[in-house]
Amino acid sequence: MAEDEAHKAHIQYTFNILIWQTRINGISEYTEATMKIAEVKDRKPDFINRLVEVWEDSVRVTHLFLSDSEIKNIKEYVPKALNGIAHLIIAEDEAGCPVAFMGIEGDTLEMLFIAPEERGKGLGKRLIQYGIENYSIEKLTVNEQNPQAKGFYEHMGFRVYKRTDLDEQGNPYPILYMSR
Repeated sequence: MAEDEAHKAHIQYTFNILIWQTRINGISEYTEATMKIAEVKDRKPDFINRLVEVWEDSVRVTHLFLSDSEIKNIKEYVPKALNGIAHLIIAEDEAGCPVAFMGIEGDTLEMLFIAPEERGKGLGKRLIQYGIENYSIEKLTVNEQNPQAKGFYEHMGFRVYKRTDLDEQGNPYPILYMSR
């Protein structure tokens, strides 16, 4: 999307990912797709709305402990969070569409969401590595009821140092504090 080029900072990181495809005749093959990672500075409403869609799609497959009404309630606050975070980093596909994003404040990863169709392809790892190398990420929080995310962060070198029984809004969703 050419109009979104103005939304991105000059720092960009392009990489290829391998996508496993199976042909109709049963022969498996890998193809390459190019992804671009960049920091977004100009956060226009239409662009933020596209990231909210990525957020919601991701949450619906990873936060199974949340009800539909809870997701809808939280969704109302996502645009404000996206606009307020110091560093908003996106990954976009070859067509220029955002497929993942992370938010960083200081040395803390505040959010990481990946479109369901892009999960399991190494994109999360690339984003975390990018955040560590370029923004010195040292800490993050994760819902205890999201064991895949916890395992992913452990695989990336983070360890739990603290646990709370409630989330930041006082809801009964335990939070794990992790650091490298």
